[in-house]
Amino acid sequence: MPSTDITQTTQTDMESKVEDFEQTSVTLDNPTEQQENHWDNVDYEKYNGYYLDIGQYGSAIDAYATWVIGKGWTADSRVTAILENITGWGEDTFQQVLWNLIVMKKVQGDSFAEIIRNDSGTLVNLKPLGTLRIVTNKGGKIIRYEQRDGKMVNEFEPNRIFHLCNNRYGDQIHGTPATRRVKWIIDAKQEAMRDWKRISHRATIRVLYVDEDDKTRLADLKKDYAEAINKGEVLILPIKGKEAEFQDLNLPPVEAFLAWMRYLENFFYQELGIPKVALGGTQENTEASAKVGLLAYDPVWLREVSEVEADIWNQLAIRIKINKQSSLSDNIQAQEGKNQAQTGFQPNDTEAGVGKDAL
Repeated sequence: MPSTDITQTTQTDMESKVEDFEQTSVTLDNPTEQQENHWDNVDYEKYNGYYLDIGQYGSAIDAYATWVIGKGWTADSRVTAILENITGWGEDTFQQVLWNLIVMKKVQGDSFAEIIRNDSGTLVNLKPLGTLRIVTNKGGKIIRYEQRDGKMVNEFEPNRIFHLCNNRYGDQIHGTPATRRVKWIIDAKQEAMRDWKRISHRATIRVLYVDEDDKTRLADLKKDYAEAINKGEVLILPIKGKEAEFQDLNLPPVEAFLAWMRYLENFFYQELGIPKVALGGTQENTEASAKVGLLAYDPVWLREVSEVEADIWNQLAIRIKINKQSSLSDNIQAQEGKNQAQTGFQPNDTEAGVGKDAL
């Protein structure tokens, strides 16, 4: 039968052979009917690695905490006297303790500090801790914290731990780490960077073709060639010119790698919710886009400011006011007001919602 017989038409089986994306179901770490429910951060060490070893991620989280608490705080004279004596591990200030806890809260989902009071109940220190086991009753209320190292080390009543919780979701008994959302993107970019690094390094090595069948002499030649490359020396072969030749390895087009890494970088900041311009990365931004990025960022760090102030009041019974970063809103309105012909921001563009004329 001829191969062009149209009656022999078949079709592929893509539906069963090629899997479609399907989001994995996630069960919340919520309280059960047990008298006690335990939660341990099993990803604690892994997430430490992402923060400490991935410069882009660590810098973004550091910048976030600096936007929140970088301009310091104010309080009445009594509270100021108390907080100025906070030393953390011995050489901290109260502001450094808060910065530390905000960073760890974003990376790990939860951060903890031991509340130390004197006999009269006055706060004398806040000492940041690592990860703690959170223990709740069946109603989901925290009944204690446990410091563990394979076994019990310390137990803390709830009023002895200052606990910051990041974006707690539903009735989970812990916060949501920002690391979880950007982990895939970080991994993909690190793989691309390492691939290009390996390809670039290997491209400095030339392929040597030789006319040699003897396995022993060939093995010796491979050893000598590898040693010469490692030492940066020139390999001298006592053979005729036509019996051996070198061939350079050429790098593949770099633009494909760069485009992929640029995409991942933009995707990273979008998922993390921190504009790159907040870290000073303005090379690819126009002035207008940089303004938009920072202006849209205002509600994010202002929310953190208000939550930290509320946590300090609720857990420490201390009222402070965190000094806020200057908003671009007033600056933009002033600049636009000087140049009405300029196309860009108008005063109502810097306010949430839409103007009445847009309705």
